[in-house]
Amino acid sequence: MITLSGVTKTFDGKRTVTALNGIDLQIGKGELVSLIGPSGSGKSTMLNLIGALDRPTAGWVEIDGQRLDGLDDDSLTRVRRDKIGFIFQFFNLLPTLNCVENVALPLHLRGWARKKAVERARELLDLVRLGQRVDHVPDELSGGERQRVAIARALAVYPPVLLADEPTGNLDSTTGADILGLIHDLHQRLGATVLIVTHDQAVARSCSRTVSLRDGRILSDERR
Repeated sequence: MITLSGVTKTFDGKRTVTALNGIDLQIGKGELVSLIGPSGSGKSTMLNLIGALDRPTAGWVEIDGQRLDGLDDDSLTRVRRDKIGFIFQFFNLLPTLNCVENVALPLHLRGWARKKAVERARELLDLVRLGQRVDHVPDELSGGERQRVAIARALAVYPPVLLADEPTGNLDSTTGADILGLIHDLHQRLGATVLIVTHDQAVARSCSRTVSLRDGRILSDERR
């Protein structure tokens, strides 16, 4: 489902920084994996490469049977649109749109008819237990509710890969545990391959596999 082969990523400035150094990693279909490591270990860089938001300096990435090297920007955009759902720490909801409109936005971008997109958005908001808040804008929601909307939006096209970047990092412990439980529940129900980037050891331990990074290399790969 997700394969990284010999992936290296460097950034050139006053000095060259190697964010990832020869990463080999395979994540199977339907796995729930956490990615941990200190700041600067390469977690965000790896997430950006898997999410087709950036390109490696060397090596290659494959998502759902499709290698990303050699794809032009339009093709990478289609990969992100059709195969990957993103959950961000700070939600990234559009403040002027209500819940239904935020969730339906990726569907409109795919050319769905308005009625069909709204129906799907309402179904997803019910799935994340927000059916009673569909007409509210983000400022009218709690942090946990906003993250639920973000999760519903990430699931809009039922992507085979779900990438979560510190999904509980901006929430209190109780709300964070609730959101983590929701991600686990959706993983079991929908069967998506889920990768969670986190600093939280409790979040990492809740996953069936944990990959640890340090200095751009894989330090350990633990299965439970």
